[in-house]
Amino acid sequence: MIRNYFIIALRNLTRNKVYSSINVIGLSIGLAAAMLILLYGKDEISFDQFHANNPNIYRVVNQAIEKDGSISRRDGNSGHFQGPKFKAGIPEIEEFVRIRSDFRNLKKGTEIIGEELFQVDPSFFNVFTFPMMAGDPQTALLKPNSIVISEEMAKKYFGNTDVLNKTIELIDVDKVEPFIVTGITKKCPQNSSIKFDLLIPQKIDPNEMANNENWFNFFQNTFVKLIPNADQKKVEAKMKKVFETDSKVAAKAMAEKYGITEKNVYLLQPFTAMHLDTEYIATNGLKEASNPMYSYILSGIALFILIIACINFITLTVARSVKRAKEIGVRKVVGGDRKQLILQFLGESFLLCLISFLLAIIIVQFILPTFNELANKALSIVYLFDIQLVVIYILMFLVTVFLSGFYPALVLSGYSPVQTLYGRFNLSGKNYLQKSLVVFQFSLASFLIIATITIYAQFNFLTSKSLGYDDKNLIMVNKQRITKAETKLFIEKLKENPNIIEVAPKNGGGWGTIAKADSKTEIQFAYETVNPSYIPMLKIQILKGRNFSLDFTTDSTKSVIINEAFAKKAGWKEPLGKIVDFWYNPNEKYTVIGVVKDYHYESLTQEIKPQLFTMKPGNQYGMVNIKIRPKTEVAALKHIEKTFKSLFPIASYEYKFKDLENIKSYESEAKWKQIILLGAILTIFISCIGLFGLATLSAEKRTKEIGIRKVLGASVSNIVQLLSTDFIKLISISFLFSFPAAYYGSYEWLKNYPYRIDINVWIFVFTAIITILISIITVGWQSVRAALMNPVKSLKTE
Repeated sequence: MIRNYFIIALRNLTRNKVYSSINVIGLSIGLAAAMLILLYGKDEISFDQFHANNPNIYRVVNQAIEKDGSISRRDGNSGHFQGPKFKAGIPEIEEFVRIRSDFRNLKKGTEIIGEELFQVDPSFFNVFTFPMMAGDPQTALLKPNSIVISEEMAKKYFGNTDVLNKTIELIDVDKVEPFIVTGITKKCPQNSSIKFDLLIPQKIDPNEMANNENWFNFFQNTFVKLIPNADQKKVEAKMKKVFETDSKVAAKAMAEKYGITEKNVYLLQPFTAMHLDTEYIATNGLKEASNPMYSYILSGIALFILIIACINFITLTVARSVKRAKEIGVRKVVGGDRKQLILQFLGESFLLCLISFLLAIIIVQFILPTFNELANKALSIVYLFDIQLVVIYILMFLVTVFLSGFYPALVLSGYSPVQTLYGRFNLSGKNYLQKSLVVFQFSLASFLIIATITIYAQFNFLTSKSLGYDDKNLIMVNKQRITKAETKLFIEKLKENPNIIEVAPKNGGGWGTIAKADSKTEIQFAYETVNPSYIPMLKIQILKGRNFSLDFTTDSTKSVIINEAFAKKAGWKEPLGKIVDFWYNPNEKYTVIGVVKDYHYESLTQEIKPQLFTMKPGNQYGMVNIKIRPKTEVAALKHIEKTFKSLFPIASYEYKFKDLENIKSYESEAKWKQIILLGAILTIFISCIGLFGLATLSAEKRTKEIGIRKVLGASVSNIVQLLSTDFIKLISISFLFSFPAAYYGSYEWLKNYPYRIDINVWIFVFTAIITILISIITVGWQSVRAALMNPVKSLKTE
């Protein structure tokens, strides 16, 4: 009997190739989307799960609590003290390891290459599980000049992995130091927050450990391994006691010196929770920090697509039921009961879903590279065959079979044999279910269209809005700890080339500090060390006062320039001549000589904050900004590289274009723009398949009516209008649900951006026009086909 069911099912599928193909394509796309998101979700929750010491590994994090009990800061970083001090005072802490991200230049023959490395404690491999190909993990990091490298780094520098006891030369400032390779590790897993190629032991000055003010320095990650079954809350209570006891004197001194009133509290963050934690983000050398919101959005899109695919199956199956009405009547007359018919139709659903499932795997294999690029992952098709995922896929397959096949089976098996055989069969009622499904489908589709347009508009706004300075043809060259004398010589040599318009040095990275305005208001600000060329070169507008000048000797020692945000924070209406007091440094007070217009020195995802410029002689430069003539990139870069390498032979040379770096800061928005666009396209496509099915159902129900209307003189356009009007109404109704939801969702998403577009009515008008046009094309094709049918053929049975 079962064999007979499958034979009949196969015959029905092959007899109706178009409808079968549409069903298979719709379901396979939905299943492929679900598979991809399952892969993504599995990867997200599997981060850092491979370490043998889980779940006993924690990261030491801290909170800054104000007097009113509010939390002013959450930080995942710590300093030198937390690891050893907590281990010494808390028996439950079995081991600790500190990890500090660093950047060093390495010599490879005559070539100098910049590489990121980690400075770690020798206990690194006692806490974390990173298998070694060679060397002893217990002793590999004990000696000061030992180094552990990954297999990729071994191949890169030596050409093979048999490099134990070989030497790697690291450059620290201008000193070359030999390090002995004491271990080679396998490549770090893709789902690891800690990804390294080079590990060296931390070198900590004993004077640093003697200064208790270092309790309040935060620049590295500290991890601890607790004993099995240790109570996290009890350990945190002991950490609080150790900290308050050991830092009591230092805390009082810091409060008096810097006016700090906040209270620090140290907590433990489970290592496996770090990847998706939005409060204590994995930073400072830790990789791949993520936001669970991404998983929710992707899962929602995949679920929408799969549900719509199942809805389409139902719609198309019922739409074709008119063709099978007599078959069902004959089966019932010859003794077939309803249970057998339900099994028959579920069998057809099973076969179609099986074909769709296999096709979905092929689709996943085909689009996985693109998906990896969009989602910033390195997923592989082999992940599909993980035992847990296989179980989920089987359940998903069975649920899909049931959802897509049960309702059609229930409806089709309930047909009256007398009515179907006498041609008096009429599909039930007003088809409220099918109409509701169309409204639901196009509500989702129009919602995603609005989301896509909003993201596109916001991305274009971010990448096209004026930043308040000129970032075109601007090259940034980093040079750590470049002296003022070296900078002067570098500038002179660069300007010998006519393609170089201007050169302006600046401090490397993002500096920040605090000071008082007129010894009253404490202000936290971005702290920029520049020369007189910097502000004019970037065309930053000076609103009041003047720029720095070498003609005024006090400009480098007694003068500063601030931005509007600084003046506003200080409450200054007339900032010129006001005093900025760095009270924690003796006799360090500066006079404001200029105010620049606020400009976006950070990305547009960040609000403009107070900023201060100085030429303080004791501050080092770390970056040189070079303005070149347009369309001279090749010649200018060649000269810059030659000059740099001649002056700094043991420094790695790297350059970046400022405008391209600005665009890169919106990579997340760019990727989500593409992901949402893809989701919208798939949703619209599958929704149109459902609409096509419903149009087919309507046309088949009204075949004789169309014939009569044509005999009485109705034109093709009249028939098309007749069949299309109802669907346009349904799609218009969908806007009543999707537009408010889309407005709310867009509004909430845009709130994440301090500088954003307005939600204009044209977005909704454009969405309505696009959606209706797509539906008219979809329905119109089937309507025209029905309108062109020969009325004699449709009426001959009457």
